[in-house]
Amino acid sequence: MNDVLDVALRLLALLLAFLVLPLVVGQTEHKVMAHMQGRLGPMYAGGFHGWAQLVADGVKFAQKEDVVPAGADRRIFQLAPAVALLPYLLVLVAIPIGPAEGAVGQVVDAGIFFVLAVMGVGVLGSLMAGWASANKFSLLGGLRTAAQLMAYELPMLLTAASVAMAAGTVSLPGILDAFEWWWVPWQIVGGVVFFTAGLAELQRPPFDAPIADSEIIFGAYTEYTGLRFALFLLAEYAGIVVLCGLTTVLFLGGWHGPSADGLGWLWTLLKTAVLAFVVIWLRVSYPRLREDQLQRFAWTCLIPLSLAQIALTGVVKVVIS
Repeated sequence: MNDVLDVALRLLALLLAFLVLPLVVGQTEHKVMAHMQGRLGPMYAGGFHGWAQLVADGVKFAQKEDVVPAGADRRIFQLAPAVALLPYLLVLVAIPIGPAEGAVGQVVDAGIFFVLAVMGVGVLGSLMAGWASANKFSLLGGLRTAAQLMAYELPMLLTAASVAMAAGTVSLPGILDAFEWWWVPWQIVGGVVFFTAGLAELQRPPFDAPIADSEIIFGAYTEYTGLRFALFLLAEYAGIVVLCGLTTVLFLGGWHGPSADGLGWLWTLLKTAVLAFVVIWLRVSYPRLREDQLQRFAWTCLIPLSLAQIALTGVVKVVIS
């Protein structure tokens, strides 16, 4: 009975985190962009510091008509938002936020491979949306998504593999148990590559060519309205939470910090929040890359750096062994 209750409480906590954290990131993006760009609207909606902006957006999406194009593949069109969103919930299950046994939803032995594989499934939602919409701009956005996935998945895998080599395990809690602070200087390049490739997979600026509104309207999501469109936005913010959490666990020591281990989950959340701010800052600060620039950046910069990181990890392991 106690085991069943423990599982139920973990699931409830994960669902609350999955529903709340992406909304917090979305609200923060409104505020940060309003400050950086001098936009007054998000600062005043609802009174105190624009607290009602997110509520207003939710009501707006709920009131919009749910439209399915006449020529669309109806089932795939309607299924795509769920395919884009649910994988991030599964990934959140495997991310440890603290040293205690209950600080992870489910310990997965091959945690790195599990989370990267499931995150790749989320991109299929964009491909499904682009193909099923019966819209040439949506299809072009889906094809750009596929090309971007193939280019940026490899550096993510390689840099995550370098951390697994250093720790001697592919389990996420095992990596944190083996973590040493002296890893940070020689793994930092891998961390930057992993984080950058993750932004590209999430199609966040400056890697947002698949949804370039000035070129292809809104890419794969052009034909979506109402709550289905809101689910794609929620998937984007959930992806930010997951990417920042994984970067924290793999490269920044996760719950390791100057405080006692019992409060380590605060350090995980703090590091994740700082990285989420970086994601928002990049959106405001850098222009969109062209499709050819995106591909060139992945194949001529990130992949060589990730291979060099693996080589460096191998050398360090040989020297200290």
